[in-house]
Amino acid sequence: MKEITLKVPDTKLSFFMELVDQLGLEIKDDEINIPVEQQQETQRRLELVKEDKMKTRSWSEAKQDIFKR
Repeated sequence: MKEITLKVPDTKLSFFMELVDQLGLEIKDDEINIPVEQQQETQRRLELVKEDKMKTRSWSEAKQDIFKR
């Protein structure tokens, strides 16, 4: 089976989707959706790095902290 990638203008998307449905074609959505909460946490951590507020420690210190829990 062949795989084809198409770029559809936003103004024609609803027509195209209806056509795909009528023809019984399969649509594969490769877009990655990252939850807003995860995006916000990543942004918070990036800001900490920029402000040099990240606590740095050795791997042995980090392991001790992890296994204390």
